[in-house]
Amino acid sequence: MTESKPKLRHRLEQEAKRLDFAAIGVTGADAAPQAAGRLQAWLAAGAHGDMIWMEETAQRRGSPAGLWPEVRSVISLGMSYAPANDPLALAGHSDIGRISIYAQGADYHDVVKRNLKALARWLVDEAGCALKVFVDTAPVMEKPLAEAAGIGWQGKHSNLVSRRDGSWLFLGAIYTDLDLGEDLAPDTPHRVRCGSCTACLDACPTDAFPAPFQLDARRCISYLTIEHKGPIPHELREKMGNRIYGCDDCLAVCPWNRFADSARRNLAFIPRAELVAPALADILALDDAGFRKVFAGSPIKRIGRNRMVRNAAIAAGNSGRADLLPVLVPLVSDPDPVVAEAASWAIGRLSGRQTLHGTERQCVSAPAAGG
Repeated sequence: MTESKPKLRHRLEQEAKRLDFAAIGVTGADAAPQAAGRLQAWLAAGAHGDMIWMEETAQRRGSPAGLWPEVRSVISLGMSYAPANDPLALAGHSDIGRISIYAQGADYHDVVKRNLKALARWLVDEAGCALKVFVDTAPVMEKPLAEAAGIGWQGKHSNLVSRRDGSWLFLGAIYTDLDLGEDLAPDTPHRVRCGSCTACLDACPTDAFPAPFQLDARRCISYLTIEHKGPIPHELREKMGNRIYGCDDCLAVCPWNRFADSARRNLAFIPRAELVAPALADILALDDAGFRKVFAGSPIKRIGRNRMVRNAAIAAGNSGRADLLPVLVPLVSDPDPVVAEAASWAIGRLSGRQTLHGTERQCVSAPAAGG
């Protein structure tokens, strides 16, 4: 008597594990019906800022069928990037720029997409189905789908939280025309386990959460440093501290992270030495070619030199370090007016302070932009 072949679901899990996915769940294409309404309300409030593509893709983003009518089930996957060290350790180092943990290693778009495609090819061979794979560049509601698939839940900071991997999962999805059933058993949606905890809300430097489970991107440092192209609002600049790309504060303080194990992260996400604690002076001195060289293979590369130097200028203005003035002064004449304005602001902050880096001194103000 021949032994029966393990069910597709079991084989799928084994293959996903082989491809370094830390979490997998399966759900129906209609499993997150509330997502579209929440998205519309968020957009109507203007909380997406100038991320205009969120408006333009809202209909397709609202439900899996809106993007691909043939979809019947969704395979949700998570790849760990759990840090080995405290993400908040550099908060007091004013001469250093803080880069979000997720961006210190290889570009997750490339890593997750490559492994998703490999899993998809395996699934086509095994089940003969049609499918599509998505990372976060596509109009897909990965977090509600991951919650419906039992991987975790959307915490009060609106990000996914896993009981096993904490806040440190890159999400991807495979849409397929396979029917759910005994061979592809669906998971039970994960219930919210935040309880009365408000650690993530309390930790936000810019008060970007008007209420639990609601994010106003216009006040979020991740949005301001990555997505926002114009000048940073003056009232939020000091609150940014030395963060130059993203912000980990609301994620890092989540108590569920005590279960996250950096040994489970994909090795591609081990931080690159030059991205762990970059000197502000080095970032401020970058031209376009230098920027592209330093950030090659990193998700940071997509924001371009000007936005990164703008961010570093804001951090310099918050640093209290007069030794950054020489590298800031040339930026007052930068071809990008946003960079020039940020540099002028930083110079004004540093020049107007009497106590700089622990030393009593008065600095001569540099000329304003265009002067």
